[in-house]
Amino acid sequence: MKHNPGFLKLVDDAKARVKQIDIEGYKKMAVAGEKHVLVDTREDNEWTNGHVAGAVHLSRGIIERDIETQYPDKTTTLVLYCGGGFRSALVADNLQKMGYTGAISLDGGWRALKESGLPLEK
Repeated sequence: MKHNPGFLKLVDDAKARVKQIDIEGYKKMAVAGEKHVLVDTREDNEWTNGHVAGAVHLSRGIIERDIETQYPDKTTTLVLYCGGGFRSALVADNLQKMGYTGAISLDGGWRALKESGLPLEK
Protein backbone atom coordinates (compact mmCIF):
# COMPACT_ATOMS: atom_id res chain seq x y z
CA MET A 1 0.00 0.00 0.00
CA LYS A 2 1.26 3.45 -0.88
CA HIS A 3 0.93 5.76 2.11
CA ASN A 4 0.51 9.51 2.01
CA PRO A 5 3.44 11.74 3.03
CA GLY A 6 1.64 13.30 6.00
CA PHE A 7 0.84 9.86 7.43
CA LEU A 8 4.41 8.67 6.90
CA LYS A 9 5.70 11.77 8.69
CA LEU A 10 3.49 10.96 11.71
CA VAL A 11 4.66 7.34 11.69
CA ASP A 12 8.34 8.27 11.42
CA ASP A 13 7.92 10.68 14.31
CA ALA A 14 6.29 7.98 16.45
CA LYS A 15 8.90 5.37 15.48
CA ALA A 16 11.62 7.69 16.76
CA ARG A 17 10.13 7.33 20.27
CA VAL A 18 8.71 3.81 20.50
CA LYS A 19 10.23 0.41 21.08
CA GLN A 20 10.05 -1.84 18.04
CA ILE A 21 10.65 -5.52 17.51
CA ASP A 22 10.93 -7.47 14.26
CA ILE A 23 9.34 -10.85 13.63
CA GLU A 24 12.48 -12.81 14.55
CA GLY A 25 12.78 -10.91 17.81
CA TYR A 26 9.13 -11.55 18.54
CA LYS A 27 9.46 -15.27 17.84
CA LYS A 28 12.43 -15.45 20.22
CA MET A 29 10.38 -13.63 22.87
CA ALA A 30 7.49 -16.09 22.44
CA VAL A 31 9.75 -19.19 22.46
CA ALA A 32 11.50 -17.93 25.59
CA GLY A 33 8.12 -17.66 27.28
CA GLU A 34 8.48 -13.95 28.00
CA LYS A 35 5.18 -12.79 29.44
CA HIS A 36 3.38 -10.48 27.01
CA VAL A 37 0.07 -9.75 25.36
CA LEU A 38 -0.05 -9.81 21.55
CA VAL A 39 -2.50 -7.11 20.48
CA ASP A 40 -3.97 -6.86 16.98
CA THR A 41 -4.69 -3.18 16.39
CA ARG A 42 -6.21 -3.64 12.93
CA GLU A 43 -9.81 -2.92 11.97
CA ASP A 44 -12.60 -5.42 12.69
CA ASN A 45 -12.77 -6.71 9.11
CA GLU A 46 -9.00 -7.31 9.06
CA TRP A 47 -9.21 -9.26 12.34
CA THR A 48 -12.14 -11.33 11.03
CA ASN A 49 -10.16 -12.28 7.92
CA GLY A 50 -7.39 -13.78 10.05
CA HIS A 51 -5.14 -13.10 13.02
CA VAL A 52 -2.48 -14.73 15.15
CA ALA A 53 -3.84 -17.45 17.44
CA GLY A 54 -4.00 -16.14 21.00
CA ALA A 55 -3.88 -12.47 20.02
CA VAL A 56 -6.39 -10.04 21.49
CA HIS A 57 -8.19 -7.51 19.34
CA LEU A 58 -8.16 -3.85 20.31
CA SER A 59 -8.38 -1.83 17.12
CA ARG A 60 -6.64 1.48 16.77
CA GLY A 61 -10.02 3.17 16.99
CA ILE A 62 -10.72 1.96 20.53
CA ILE A 63 -7.49 0.87 22.18
CA GLU A 64 -6.77 4.14 23.97
CA ARG A 65 -10.33 4.16 25.28
CA ASP A 66 -10.33 0.54 26.52
CA ILE A 67 -6.74 -0.37 27.38
CA GLU A 68 -6.84 0.76 31.02
CA THR A 69 -9.90 -1.39 31.70
CA GLN A 70 -8.48 -4.50 30.05
CA TYR A 71 -4.84 -4.05 31.11
CA PRO A 72 -4.66 -1.70 34.10
CA ASP A 73 -1.04 -2.68 34.89
CA LYS A 74 0.91 -0.14 32.89
CA THR A 75 4.04 -2.30 33.01
CA THR A 76 2.35 -5.05 30.97
CA THR A 77 4.35 -5.92 27.87
CA LEU A 78 2.04 -5.21 24.93
CA VAL A 79 3.31 -6.31 21.52
CA LEU A 80 1.18 -4.41 19.04
CA TYR A 81 0.67 -5.33 15.40
CA CYS A 82 -1.23 -3.94 12.45
CA GLY A 83 -0.86 -4.59 8.73
CA GLY A 84 2.75 -3.55 8.39
CA GLY A 85 3.93 -1.77 11.53
CA PHE A 86 2.72 1.75 10.84
CA ARG A 87 -0.53 2.01 12.81
CA SER A 88 0.96 -0.09 15.61
CA ALA A 89 3.77 2.47 15.98
CA LEU A 90 1.17 5.22 16.37
CA VAL A 91 -0.67 3.13 18.97
CA ALA A 92 2.56 2.38 20.87
CA ASP A 93 3.33 6.09 20.93
CA ASN A 94 -0.10 6.93 22.36
CA LEU A 95 0.10 4.15 24.95
CA GLN A 96 3.50 5.44 26.08
CA LYS A 97 1.93 8.87 26.51
CA MET A 98 -0.69 7.16 28.70
CA GLY A 99 2.07 5.67 30.88
CA TYR A 100 2.40 2.18 29.38
CA THR A 101 6.10 1.36 29.61
CA GLY A 102 5.94 -2.00 27.83
CA ALA A 103 4.29 -0.98 24.56
CA ILE A 104 6.21 -2.43 21.60
CA SER A 105 5.37 -2.08 17.90
CA LEU A 106 5.90 -5.17 15.75
CA ASP A 107 7.70 -4.04 12.61
CA GLY A 108 6.34 -5.80 9.54
CA GLY A 109 2.99 -6.49 11.21
CA TRP A 110 0.46 -8.92 9.80
CA ARG A 111 2.39 -9.33 6.56
CA ALA A 112 5.40 -10.65 8.49
CA LEU A 113 3.28 -12.68 10.90
CA LYS A 114 1.51 -14.55 8.07
CA GLU A 115 4.91 -15.75 6.83
CA SER A 116 6.34 -16.44 10.31
CA GLY A 117 5.04 -19.95 10.87
CA LEU A 118 3.13 -18.87 13.98
CA PRO A 119 -0.36 -20.37 14.25
CA LEU A 120 -3.11 -18.29 12.69
CA GLU A 121 -6.88 -18.43 13.05
CA LYS A 122 -10.08 -16.85 11.76
